[in-house]
Amino acid sequence: MARRFNNIAFVASDAPDAQSALKTLQGLYANVVPEEADVIVALGGDGLMLQSLHRFMGTSKPIYGMNKGTVGFLMNDYREETLFERLEEAERSVVHPLLMVAWDVHGVAHTARAINEVAMFRQTYQAGKLRISVDSHVRIAELIADGILVATPAGSTAYNLSVGGTILPLNAPLLALTPISAFRPRRWRGALLPDYAKIQIEVLEAENRPVSAVADHTEFRNVSHVHVSMDRSVDLVMLHDPGHSLDERILREQFGY
Repeated sequence: MARRFNNIAFVASDAPDAQSALKTLQGLYANVVPEEADVIVALGGDGLMLQSLHRFMGTSKPIYGMNKGTVGFLMNDYREETLFERLEEAERSVVHPLLMVAWDVHGVAHTARAINEVAMFRQTYQAGKLRISVDSHVRIAELIADGILVATPAGSTAYNLSVGGTILPLNAPLLALTPISAFRPRRWRGALLPDYAKIQIEVLEAENRPVSAVADHTEFRNVSHVHVSMDRSVDLVMLHDPGHSLDERILREQFGY
């Protein structure tokens, strides 16, 4: 029976453990350049997985991560043996990134995509003042907070969870809109929005209360307004061992283990 994956490209973080694993696996399995690969095997932590998803975005190449980092929520356990067999048995998780367009105070537009979340943060000691609209309808005229974020289901267990946001099942057609240390309205804990929603965030008093916008690890400072929506034109494929799919891990997270 023909295998799904014959050509592997290995990538690794700069951590010593990851670099050591890279050398070992390259010695055990044939390694090709990413352009010729059927699958990317990423060695590191969740940060490397996000970097790899961004790096190979638009290529449709699936990424199979093995944990050589700290948490490894997005990764599989590291094992050197039977890699081809594990790849054949792996289950696919398909996610779509967020598209962020941020305009700075000079009117220049900046574009970036996020797999986990788009977040906005105050840049000084003063809280940011934000106007929140969904599909061009103002929902909060003035949010005073350290910031706000929009998280995908895949990213809902990351920063979103840390600031009190709701965990979303991977296949839920939702986005989490979560404030960061809200001062007014104090009791607002965020909202769950349909994943086709178009979110607009305007920075009030942008000159006096500067705010930055961050899509995963891409930051733009001194923004005046930001638009966020899900980009369904891009499919990102992660591979996980049976019983350790991203769906299962998100479910476990909701029960605290």
